[in-house]
Amino acid sequence: MANVLIFSSCFVLILSGVESCLIPNYQYITVPSTIEIGRHITTVETAGCDPKSLVLTSSDTRFKITSNGEIEAASLVSVAREPPTFSVWAHDNSGSKSEMVVHLIQIKPQSPTYLRRSKRRWSPPPFNIMENDVGPYPKPIEKIVSDSEVKQEVYYIISGPGVDSHPVGVFSLHRDTGMLIVHRPVDREEFPKFILRTRVFSTKTNQETDKYLDIEIIVDDVNDNAPTFKDPLLYTVLEQCPTGTIVGKVNAHDRDQEGSRHVMIKYTLLDSLDRFAIHPATGIITSTTNTLDREVQDKYLVTVQIKDMNGADNGMFNTGTATITVGDINDNPPTFTVPSYSVTVKENEMKQLLTIPVQDKDLINTPNCNAMYKITKGNENGNFRIDTDPATNEGRLYVIKPLDYEKNSNMDIEIMARNEAELTGTNSPWLSIPLNVKVTNEDEGPEFSAPTVTFHVKENTPNGTVIGSYIALDPESGTSRDITYQKTSDPASWIKVDKHSGELKVANTIDRESHLVQDGIYNITMKAVDGSGKSGTGVVILIVDDENDNIPMIPTSEMVLCEMTGQLGSVLVVAKDDDHSPFSSPFSFSLPLDHDGQWSLTRVNDTAATLTQIKELPTGIHNVPVIVTDLQGEGETQMAKVRICQCVNAVCPAQENSVSLGPLALLTMLLPLALLLLLGLLLALFCATKKEKIQLPDEGDSGGILLKSNTEAPGDEVDSSLINMPLGVAEQIGKGSVKGSMVNAGWQGTVGSQGINGFQGINGFQGTNSFQENDMYTTNVKSNAQDYYTSQYDQYGQLQGGLGSGVAYDNRYIVQDSNLQHNWQTHGNYLNKKLAYFGTEADGRYADDFVHSYQYEGVGSAAGSVGCCSDIGDNNNLDFLNTLGPKFTTLGDVCKKT
Repeated sequence: MANVLIFSSCFVLILSGVESCLIPNYQYITVPSTIEIGRHITTVETAGCDPKSLVLTSSDTRFKITSNGEIEAASLVSVAREPPTFSVWAHDNSGSKSEMVVHLIQIKPQSPTYLRRSKRRWSPPPFNIMENDVGPYPKPIEKIVSDSEVKQEVYYIISGPGVDSHPVGVFSLHRDTGMLIVHRPVDREEFPKFILRTRVFSTKTNQETDKYLDIEIIVDDVNDNAPTFKDPLLYTVLEQCPTGTIVGKVNAHDRDQEGSRHVMIKYTLLDSLDRFAIHPATGIITSTTNTLDREVQDKYLVTVQIKDMNGADNGMFNTGTATITVGDINDNPPTFTVPSYSVTVKENEMKQLLTIPVQDKDLINTPNCNAMYKITKGNENGNFRIDTDPATNEGRLYVIKPLDYEKNSNMDIEIMARNEAELTGTNSPWLSIPLNVKVTNEDEGPEFSAPTVTFHVKENTPNGTVIGSYIALDPESGTSRDITYQKTSDPASWIKVDKHSGELKVANTIDRESHLVQDGIYNITMKAVDGSGKSGTGVVILIVDDENDNIPMIPTSEMVLCEMTGQLGSVLVVAKDDDHSPFSSPFSFSLPLDHDGQWSLTRVNDTAATLTQIKELPTGIHNVPVIVTDLQGEGETQMAKVRICQCVNAVCPAQENSVSLGPLALLTMLLPLALLLLLGLLLALFCATKKEKIQLPDEGDSGGILLKSNTEAPGDEVDSSLINMPLGVAEQIGKGSVKGSMVNAGWQGTVGSQGINGFQGINGFQGTNSFQENDMYTTNVKSNAQDYYTSQYDQYGQLQGGLGSGVAYDNRYIVQDSNLQHNWQTHGNYLNKKLAYFGTEADGRYADDFVHSYQYEGVGSAAGSVGCCSDIGDNNNLDFLNTLGPKFTTLGDVCKKT
């Protein structure tokens, strides 16, 4: 029989007067790996219990308890993989209930190797301690003994979690006796077990006398954790749901040992309000009524209790508030706030007539509440439309088609309101209200007898043929008096309308093949106008009947027939007729009776035939007469143009290279020739109108001052007696030469907006400091210690020449001294007097007579100057440059290029 080890089961002997019935808290029992049926496990010891009313029960049906308190196996039990743990309860008439937890521990069989090493055996593990034991501490657990201590003195040491690693200091081992001691309470939820390593050493040699032993310490659970809710307690159930409908499930969790009664949770509703229930084991909440009404109460709060120990009195518990929301169904139809409506509207007026509000008890902004409106009566002509305003859920009634007072002045309609979702859970129908519409009279324009009228007319009907009438009536009087008619649309002008009667006559030839006729239909729009100027419109539909006014035609383009060795070719001739059936296809194809016998013709289908060679023919174009007639026998003989050629890759080279030039292509080719001819005419005209160059001789009696020039228009002659100058100067000027080139200028004054703004000499001689004095523009020229002056007439001009010579241009006259033997002072006096005379002339006298200064480009022109004086001869006598004086010579030597 298995040994029974009972730990921490010290009992206090209770007197018979004690009311509580007690049994040990737990037992650890060693059993074999397989427990046979009827095997005795242990005996339950009780204290303070009434033997007559004592009841012992087991949580595991594999074990039964006899009347004398013995626990036996009721079935075959295997403990090899997971040793079972079960509870035993004891209760009597006292009402108290006590529990004992039974732990079954498998006996480990001894292996042959273990028997051979029997001298090195330890005491059997594992050990158990109770979590959160109240002590007192330190508290011995069990003594660890090695067989080696029989032969020698030994000491023990221990290590591992709970000793020298986290949590440190929970356990210790007496060095000499081997007693395992616990020093403080342990929480099983944090540390369900400990594995400690024990070693034994000789006190003399400090050598291990036995192999180390790993000891397992199991922390037994106590019910010290109350269950908790895992999820929010929020649920929804539809109103009017059937009894027993699942509302939701309460999910709870307990930290105590899994599989024990400490985690067996019982669910309870403390205030179910007689509408809900909860399953005690699963936590599923269900409805207990079918009368839930969201419109009465849309939310319920119920208290849920979760208690471990399967709801025992000593169990721990928690409570929470579950919120159950009642969902909406469409059990309320929309209702109208007003029982009926009456409105007034003018005839021919289109507008919003009315706004119709409704009320709905269902949840707003859902299909159960969103309203839809429908006109169920009185809208047979489509005069009204009703829409839903999405913001207010109201109905908006519109007139979309003009109402006619003369036809109906009082209209009764009916409007129904419904929801987007169908009704459910109610027997109420969709509701409707009546609406009366009164139409007031308005003066209207005439109306045609019908919006559209249709007439049949044959094409090519003679002009003036009457095809019908289209008249209108005045709605007020019901007659056609004072109504006139006119067309507003007749694209082909085929019809003439009688202004007073509305009679329609053919005005031009009607052609069914016209592009204005679509599927044989041609539309005309007419307007009728009454005496007050009001009008109405209508449409005349002409169905144009076809006539056989077209014959079938074959293409006029070439048809290519490729020569094939040893075979006779053929081409497909396709005919087309603009008429329609029965004046069109099927066509008949034939050759004239007097044909040359070189071709045969075979019909392929209603519109095509095959033209086949009968004998070999030379390459080239062959015109083959073909007779084509329509279904009515109308047709004529036509020429089919067939080109026979030797094809390359199924293409006729002659056809491929043949290009047909249209008018634009020919015009493009002739345009360059026309431009070339025009260019020749322009050159001839230019050569014929070129002026001859007039050469003016150098007249000796000019006084050496002014020379005539024919460049541009003749200028005014200047009286030389007005210019006072030294006699010697005049004589020397008479010996000078006129010079047209500006390349050899010795010095030059540049032209500004008001005259000479600078003075520049060759080889670096520079003039500065321009100013105005007495309408004269003077430039101060500095060279060494002498001041020189020059001036310019009017607003434009230029002075140019070498030092010692001066040139003045007015586009007609030029003065230049090339051999003057005087100094710079003499030239300055002369120029001042001459230019002072020019300055006294009227403004603008020389505005058109001046020489422009051009930028010097670096080289002279072989053709000379293009200025006004280029026609006057020049002796090119530059000897005056040698007599310019010592000062300029020195300056020129300094600035000369090296």
